[in-house]
Amino acid sequence: MLRQLARLTRPVPAAGPGAAAIAVYTDPSGELVAANESGFEGVACVDDAARLLDVLCDVWARTHDPDVQRWATSVSEFVLWMQGADGRWWNFVYDWSGTRNESGVTSSTGENFWHARALSGVSNAWRTFGDERTRTAVRRGLEHAIARPAPADVRALHVLVGLRLLGDPAFADIDLEATVRRWAEEIAACRIEGVLMNNPDERGEPHLWAHIQEGVLAEAGRALGDTGLLEVARTSAKTLWAPIARAGFARESVTPYDVASAAFSLDRLALADPNGGWSELADRARAWFDHVDRAGRAVYDRATGRVADGVDEGRVSENSGAEANIVGAQTLIVDAVRSVASAVELLTVPARR
Repeated sequence: MLRQLARLTRPVPAAGPGAAAIAVYTDPSGELVAANESGFEGVACVDDAARLLDVLCDVWARTHDPDVQRWATSVSEFVLWMQGADGRWWNFVYDWSGTRNESGVTSSTGENFWHARALSGVSNAWRTFGDERTRTAVRRGLEHAIARPAPADVRALHVLVGLRLLGDPAFADIDLEATVRRWAEEIAACRIEGVLMNNPDERGEPHLWAHIQEGVLAEAGRALGDTGLLEVARTSAKTLWAPIARAGFARESVTPYDVASAAFSLDRLALADPNGGWSELADRARAWFDHVDRAGRAVYDRATGRVADGVDEGRVSENSGAEANIVGAQTLIVDAVRSVASAVELLTVPARR
């Protein structure tokens, strides 16, 4: 995970000396591949860089390793540079020199995943390292999150940012408790037959990637002392996540992000409801990363430090891109911490001593 993320980290000179982002995809040979799902999007994006920043902050909090801090700082430089003058974030750069994609449908500014993930990354960097520029970036970006509507899956990320900043004197002028409560109630209202949905137009089973609303409501319920939010989370998780985790994610197509979202929510339900059996379900979800297909390929190849992009019809993908390894590191944080020394040896940006 961290080793693959180090391999994917590349300098972005336009963002400043030492600034770096992470390549979106690689092919089976390890060659970097640009994103082309909505036309040519770019080689790297804030969506991934901000999540990597989150991971590195969490790893540093457990290790205080100076190389990890330098790596986090290099990624933070890129995320800060991608914030526009109005406080919102562009997502992609077209090339490694740093040409911004400012108009693409998956890159232009708005109330979207990359804005929310950028907020999460820079708020974590602010709380972890105390860089005033990250505090300023959070404040500018938070104004948009507070003032504008967002779908439930995006709003869930806003709630996590708000919970992280509760009690922070730097944001004492914002009524974050009331804001978090309002956001949590929005998420809780977006459900069908007890199951939390990602947006009001969704029908059937919600998409599993980025679906963390159960965990977010459990965490918000604990922080706000609101048992109603916890009950909404518990009811939804029993219907959606519990049967999927018990079955070991035995589905036609599964991505690491699906499984990571489950583990996130189940872990947080375990904290809020210790006797609910959630810890066992979370462990079952994490066990998916050790799935091996008939060809002998493992989802998480511990020898190479690569997390595959997914499993389709029982076959583990040969590709290993940014998102798979980021969510793998978030879910298997102990493994990520253990691989720090070998990961920093692979960095091609000036993050080492």
